[in-house]
Amino acid sequence: MEEKLLIFVQGKRVAVKYYSDDWPTNNAKLAFEKFVFTKTVKTNARTEAEVTLLENNIIIYKFVQDLHFFVTGGEDENELILASVLQGFFDAVTLLLRSNVDKREALENLDLILLCLDEIVDGGMILETNGPLIAEKVTSHSLDADAPLSEQTLTQAWATAREHLTRTLLK
Repeated sequence: MEEKLLIFVQGKRVAVKYYSDDWPTNNAKLAFEKFVFTKTVKTNARTEAEVTLLENNIIIYKFVQDLHFFVTGGEDENELILASVLQGFFDAVTLLLRSNVDKREALENLDLILLCLDEIVDGGMILETNGPLIAEKVTSHSLDADAPLSEQTLTQAWATAREHLTRTLLK
């Protein structure tokens, strides 16, 4: 498989994972990403994923608020499989971000998004496309909220503090 999983905010890379050596340098990768973004930015892929063919690459993409999600593959890849990868990734991210899929939440939870990428594809092989299952696997990797703050990541510590504050205010 030659998939590339990309997430952009306002044309800038948030998270990306390449599974081929088609673009050997970082500059080549950035040029490809800019090309894909500029060719798709004016489309309306807000309700359903869109499919296009650009320079021998199938591009499946979906936009949500200020985030742009892309899955690309070679022209010989199956569009339906790539679309299921995108939908599974999007569903998992939506669950992990508690349906608040926007730039701020994505950046604050970038570790979870990167774990999603790892749970979906490993070394170019698609492992999972079921969004809820991907989200469950990602959350099972994270520490328990009752663990000491010193053993939690910064994102987990903030989430724990936010939950404790919310519970305190609601009492």
